[in-house]
Amino acid sequence: MNSAISPELFYLVLTAGLTGTLWMAYIVNRILEQGVWATLKTPNLDKPPQANWAHRMMRAHSNAVDNLVVFTTLVLAVQLSQANNEMTATAAMIFFYARLTHAVTYAMGIPVFRTLAFLVGFICQAILFIQFFTG
Repeated sequence: MNSAISPELFYLVLTAGLTGTLWMAYIVNRILEQGVWATLKTPNLDKPPQANWAHRMMRAHSNAVDNLVVFTTLVLAVQLSQANNEMTATAAMIFFYARLTHAVTYAMGIPVFRTLAFLVGFICQAILFIQFFTG
């Protein structure tokens, strides 16, 4: 890792990369279910995937996008205000792993761990928020 890049920015980029790739799994499923041409055409949103895991992955991706907006804003605010410290670095790292865990457990249909992973991510966002005002 480049020493000029803060851990917060590093984990922001990893989180963005994760979020940006979650769609791939359910698109592969859609290709298998409907064929390449039907997948490449305008999607029929009234026809959800037949595989439950693919439907859950679509929802996990949507949730990840929603959380990426908040996480990005908080990391950039902490970074620009120079309020980053060891606590914000740890929160950013844990947030990434919480989002990874959330996506995997959501796709697998494991509700309790999915909810716990979401909660851990929320707590990490709260830490960044608080550090912006107190750091």
